[in-house]
Amino acid sequence: MPWSSALSLNLRIISIRALMIGWHGSGGELKVEEKLMTDKSNFTPDEWKLILESVMMAGIAVSAAEPSGLWGLLKESFAGGTALVTAKMDSGSNPLIKAVVADFESADGRSIARDGVKEQLTGSKAGEIKAKCIETLRQAGAVVDTKAPGDAAAFKGWLRQISQHVAEAATEGGFLGIGGVPVSEGEKATLTEISSALRLSA
Repeated sequence: MPWSSALSLNLRIISIRALMIGWHGSGGELKVEEKLMTDKSNFTPDEWKLILESVMMAGIAVSAAEPSGLWGLLKESFAGGTALVTAKMDSGSNPLIKAVVADFESADGRSIARDGVKEQLTGSKAGEIKAKCIETLRQAGAVVDTKAPGDAAAFKGWLRQISQHVAEAATEGGFLGIGGVPVSEGEKATLTEISSALRLSA
């Protein structure tokens, strides 16, 4: 599958998973009793757009590092979307993470993230896509470090966790999923690059 088509499929799946957030869990019974300490109002529109893009880029970077075919791409895309659902359900989630997930629940938030990623990555080769994703993560990490230092470690750790889940979603190598490895050497190297870009210990 050409990378342009694979990218479009990946973006559509993540958007669908984001839309599904509102259908999971407590049926509206979950309430946040404490005021969010950090939300989009702490950032400029361009900074918030970058933060939303970083959530999608965290998964796409790993997919681009080791393309695993259509089925692998599907599993990796759902793994990235599941991270949004998990954060939604976790009452102990960091306030910034909650604010990001909440924006992905809105049509505007999903559109901003999806359109921004498409603008950056459409027409790029796999290696270029990975490099652009990692650069976006580096920039987003720097913004959060500056604007929300109290939430930065948790948010950046969440981004890395998304990448890790995507890396583990599809078996690489082997034949028809047999004899492969959960995380390839290329994916491991990319995870290390992501940790470095986010200034996290590997």
